[in-house]
Amino acid sequence: MKELFFLSVITGVLFSCSEPENKFIKYPKIEVNYPQTKKIDQFDDYHGTMVSDPYRWLEIDTAREVIEWGDLENKVTFDYLNKIPFKNAIKERYTELFDYPKLSSPRKIGEYYLFYKNDGLQDQSVIYIQKGLAGTPEVFIDPNKLSQDGTVSISLLGNSKDNKYLAISRAEAGSDWNQVRIMNLETKLELPDRIDWVKFSGASWYKDGIIYSRYPEPVEGVELTNKNINHKVYYHKLGTNQSEDKLLYENKDRPEMNHYTSVTEKQDYLVMHGSPGTTNGFSTYIKDLQNDGPFQLLFKGYDNKSNIVHHLGDGKFLVLTNIDAPNYRLIQVDSENPEKENWIEIVPESEFLIENASTGGGKLFTLYLQDATNRIYESDYDGSNKKEIELPGLGSSSGLGGQEEDSLFFYTFTSFTYPPSIFIYNVKTGKSELFYKTELKFNPEDFVEKQVFYKSKDGTKVPMFLVLKKDLELTGNNPAELYGYGGFNISLTPSFSTSRIILLENGGVFAMANLRGGGEYGEEWHKAGMLEKKQNVFDDFIAGAEYLIKEGYTSSDKLAISGGSNGGLLVGACMIQRPDLFKVAFPAVGVMDMLRFHLFTIGRAWVFEYGSSEDPEQFKFLYKYSPVHNLKDGTAYPATMITTADHDDRVVPAHSFKFAARLQEADRGDNPVLIRIDKRAGHGAGKPTSKIIDEQADKWAFFFYNTNSPVIYKY
Repeated sequence: MKELFFLSVITGVLFSCSEPENKFIKYPKIEVNYPQTKKIDQFDDYHGTMVSDPYRWLEIDTAREVIEWGDLENKVTFDYLNKIPFKNAIKERYTELFDYPKLSSPRKIGEYYLFYKNDGLQDQSVIYIQKGLAGTPEVFIDPNKLSQDGTVSISLLGNSKDNKYLAISRAEAGSDWNQVRIMNLETKLELPDRIDWVKFSGASWYKDGIIYSRYPEPVEGVELTNKNINHKVYYHKLGTNQSEDKLLYENKDRPEMNHYTSVTEKQDYLVMHGSPGTTNGFSTYIKDLQNDGPFQLLFKGYDNKSNIVHHLGDGKFLVLTNIDAPNYRLIQVDSENPEKENWIEIVPESEFLIENASTGGGKLFTLYLQDATNRIYESDYDGSNKKEIELPGLGSSSGLGGQEEDSLFFYTFTSFTYPPSIFIYNVKTGKSELFYKTELKFNPEDFVEKQVFYKSKDGTKVPMFLVLKKDLELTGNNPAELYGYGGFNISLTPSFSTSRIILLENGGVFAMANLRGGGEYGEEWHKAGMLEKKQNVFDDFIAGAEYLIKEGYTSSDKLAISGGSNGGLLVGACMIQRPDLFKVAFPAVGVMDMLRFHLFTIGRAWVFEYGSSEDPEQFKFLYKYSPVHNLKDGTAYPATMITTADHDDRVVPAHSFKFAARLQEADRGDNPVLIRIDKRAGHGAGKPTSKIIDEQADKWAFFFYNTNSPVIYKY
């Protein structure tokens, strides 16, 4: 028996694991007895088509019978997972891998620097503060002391102009609902101010208070499922009660609108974006704060996006827009003469997407996305003196920018094999230096990442990243995970994950496809995967799986597909359309009922991406791929572990509940169909380390067991 050893660099602990000589094994079947799920006689008439919805009762997530059903399903799931002999060994190895210091880029506020740091296994990262770069870090906020189970998370929002106060948001159990509080930076103490029922909002300071957006207080008992409407903009004066907050803006005619605000650096203008959806576009308004002027419409919605990057003075703004430029361009707009013919083009559109633009130190920073990897350029405000800021390699970067008077700025860089590292950039010298390097308990150089391109069903060329061991022999029988998202104009770029090391160490292949519907190639790429063209996304994903098999990376018996949220929909649709192609499926917090998603929380905002069953034509294509409605009785589906959480108020757990019940009813194969329901957790944000480790250990145990793949860890 060949022995493999992994040496912990920091702790000096020796982790021993053995590699089975026989790589072709078959684990014994674990019997599963699903709970009996009640069915009701529920039919709905969609434009003349009668649609059955027998599990409608599972939508009431706070009902006792739904909670009891979830507990029974969880018992089945954890009974199954606990019978996998190497699950604890995977958890031990993942705990060791995850146990390393994690640091965020410092944020400068006056003479202070604030940053997040996790020593390794803390449930929540601790926020530290120090004076100057050479100062001694002190604890500013330790979220781990705010709850016994580590489910309270803290985010830093805006700071006051005098750098004395900082707004923070506090979320519990993974919910999108936040409470905004105010901290004194010098004393590190909270002020009495409390602002409740805030969701999808920052906090921008103006004079002696903050501007924020919130919804009305929801009805008790349906806080996590009720529609989120009437998003209003308020001004809160420091030291007053929330009931005294001044209403700055509401749209009574369109209660479905969301409003996002920010204040320019010199606090002379309030910028507001108004949008009825999440990805289609928005209107852009400005309000002259110095003269308490009205909201002025600068860019009309809702077909395009125009983000104000910086106020140059005298009502002139730098704006990143995709008007007449699907890959975006940077323009200068005079608020006194905002018509298109008066725009001055600063950075023209190119063949590559401008993903973001920011300013700092009197310079403009433009972040490009080229084949799903980043490039950064610095220039003057007029676009002249353009030069590239050299990155360590092909990967993902973020964070460059800050105040005009500053000269030092932080940014991060990462890739699949390059752990997140922080660099400090000096505008005056034009040089970058490594500020913080992540220390790990394995050698990233043992693995290689590469990018390939394959053709989808209609001939479209789709990029895909692959990560694997350098010396891995491609036998066509390697375990593999294909991950995707494909929606909402979101770009998937290289990122580092210790969880994937579990797969790679065990001879696996990780693949991430950049599907249509994402933002990797601008708005045209996005539009090619939304509404009636959503099937393109599924075709892209299926073609990616076929490519992996054809090129000898894996086989159908060794391949898993995974994705979360919109990616959960992706997995659900693809495992139904091609159940023969995949051995394992991991749909996480997915949108599974495409006929009713718009009836819960923020779901109505996704209508611009998906369409609505209330529209006769859109109903047709939604009904055609909706996972809950397309499962066929008597079909053998992949081994499936659905994951959701009881406090998910983004994609409510009813989607996963109904999908699990229907899948268990329809499936007639030998593969298990499980649903794992996390308690006191949400859509993913703020999830404590302990829950992350448990969930990932369960995932990989389920994966290796159901693909009959050997695990090298000793157990």
